[in-house]
Amino acid sequence: MIAKRFFDTNVVIYAYDDSEPMKQAVARSLLLNAAATATGVISTQVLGEFFHATVVRRPLLTVANARTALRALSRLHVATIPPSLVERAVDFHERFQLRYWDALIIATAKYEGCDEVLSEDMNHGQNYDGVRVTNPFLIVSDASHTP
Repeated sequence: MIAKRFFDTNVVIYAYDDSEPMKQAVARSLLLNAAATATGVISTQVLGEFFHATVVRRPLLTVANARTALRALSRLHVATIPPSLVERAVDFHERFQLRYWDALIIATAKYEGCDEVLSEDMNHGQNYDGVRVTNPFLIVSDASHTP
């Protein structure tokens, strides 16, 4: 069985953020590979957060460009969130002291059979009930500080 990776919203946003070229390259490469190998998972939550973050909160895209990006992202497996996952997220919030939205990402990733969540915001290396968090930008960040 091929390992599946869940993409947190922040990683997806970097793929469209020209102000962080190294992170953009990493995010794009990961998303393209995930689409090509059918190993990438996002959720309706991620799609909604992506639109809000890139159009409303910090305008990186026009509505038309965001719509195009949403269509492209929908080529990944897109998980829908039933009420049972909301309850599971509340459990993870309580058990792991996660913010609710991060707990929902973890709960959805676990439900979808993902081994890993790619996220810059959660604790790198942390294992949440069998789902490991990886910050894909740590190597990029470390390399940029090397003399």
